[in-house]
Amino acid sequence: MTLDFKQKVIYQIYPKSFRDSDGDGIGDLRGIIEKIPYLNELGIDMIWLNPIFPSPQKDNGYDVSDYCKIDPLFGTMADFEELVAKLKSVNIDIMFDMVFNHTSTEHEWFQKALAGVPEYQDFYIRRPLKTDGSLPTNWESKFSGPVWAPFGDTGDYYLHLFDPSQADLNWRHEPVRKKLYDVVNFWLDKGVKGFRFDVINLIGKDKELRDALPGENDKLLYTDRPIVHDYLHEMNQASFGQHDGIITVGEMSSTTVDQGILYSQPDRQELSMVFSFHHLKVDYENGEKWTDMPYDFMALKQILHEWQKGMNDGNGWNALFWNNHDQPRALNRFGDTGRYREKSAKMLAASMHLLRGTPYIYQGEEIGMINPEFDSLEDYQDVESHNAYQQLRDDGLSEEKALQLLRAKSRDNGRTPMQWNGGKHAGFSNEKPWLRVGKSAESIHVEQSLKERDSVFYFYQKLIQLRKDYRVISHGSYEAYQLEHPEIMAYERTYESERLLVLNNYQDVEATITLPDDYLNDHTMWLIGNGTKRPLTKEMTLEPYETLALYLA
Repeated sequence: MTLDFKQKVIYQIYPKSFRDSDGDGIGDLRGIIEKIPYLNELGIDMIWLNPIFPSPQKDNGYDVSDYCKIDPLFGTMADFEELVAKLKSVNIDIMFDMVFNHTSTEHEWFQKALAGVPEYQDFYIRRPLKTDGSLPTNWESKFSGPVWAPFGDTGDYYLHLFDPSQADLNWRHEPVRKKLYDVVNFWLDKGVKGFRFDVINLIGKDKELRDALPGENDKLLYTDRPIVHDYLHEMNQASFGQHDGIITVGEMSSTTVDQGILYSQPDRQELSMVFSFHHLKVDYENGEKWTDMPYDFMALKQILHEWQKGMNDGNGWNALFWNNHDQPRALNRFGDTGRYREKSAKMLAASMHLLRGTPYIYQGEEIGMINPEFDSLEDYQDVESHNAYQQLRDDGLSEEKALQLLRAKSRDNGRTPMQWNGGKHAGFSNEKPWLRVGKSAESIHVEQSLKERDSVFYFYQKLIQLRKDYRVISHGSYEAYQLEHPEIMAYERTYESERLLVLNNYQDVEATITLPDDYLNDHTMWLIGNGTKRPLTKEMTLEPYETLALYLA
């Protein structure tokens, strides 16, 4: 049976932290090859690899210095080709992470532009200072500080929405686009079957760049500009759109439902689906990441509903996820890391996987990994975290309070080495890892998960198989059920004569919900759940962190 992207489940691998095969403390391609049997047992269909291109690693590979080579840190092109072939033998494909908004300043294109080579002068976004000597715009970098840095001794400044080592490409210059499309085609020829495009909705900067007005969000001046759709359609037609079965997903920073529909509507020929992040900001006080507040359950539910309903009605498609390399572990944010760790991990899994969209699992999520609980600033490697710590201290926070916020919000929470066993370095490496292993590694690891038939791992395995077996999960429509319920997130999926009612208790106490009469009969199947199987009643009381999916055909 040929599966389409709606039936598939994608597993994200952060290569630096997955498995180190050569003892340098850094994960690599041969380490992934070693773990193919594990990936195959889980049942996933595709792995998404974070960037493995040559890079100075200022931003963990999102500062690319060559798009068409493999960084020796991870192995060789021969290792990659072997990985493709061995994954293909068990029907698993590869998705590459393409960082096309910017390159490293060590990239050949930037260096040639800096050297004055005429062909490369327009590859990056450059502007002179204003007549009063101030920077070209007053925008703030996503990594703090201004977005402009001196372009050598030319007197011009170049745009970097992220770190100064990450120079934004000038997509308005056609030769830039042509070279990037060639990159996609290069990897298609190598057997890559999917592409995740990093912050791709930021590529369409206006010709004239202006200051943000007082009170205006500067991000709106470079996010989701209309020309992005033209570029994505052009890239589709010049590369992956000419091949069958290629899966594409755009990471969409601060986007909207309406834009998500446009990016992913099939007849527009842009992308297969989009990542949006609004549901992962419900523990940001006043929209600020580096704050400490419990997540807002009703806001979480409302955001997920708005995206589900909007994309359903507009024929767009969501990428479904809780975790990735840029996020703390979801269990620490929305679940319970103590008594109910496994139960809340299963509830979060089912509540996301049974929605309308394509699920993504981030390495370690399938065994219920949690944040590492680092003790000191030296334990953190992430450039954003170090910048944030300094800013928090400058703002008057104590050292301990600043560290507490890093423990809750740092991107390194999701980047710690995969916990394969309870031994030294969690079985990730024989040597000291590039990033410390989490404190939970002795008790939370793959070896233990595979021994217990009721583990989080096998729950994920079942969810993955259900998506292949039931069209109501992979292709069904979405409707909220009792959206205003204060403790339970419930929704219904429908496909032809099939119906699925999904109930998820997000609380550490029991919660009661009224079931529709249609489900109170002998034909209703208990499709999946993490609680005690019992007769269905009109007033159904869910256990703490219980999830339950009821199927009717």
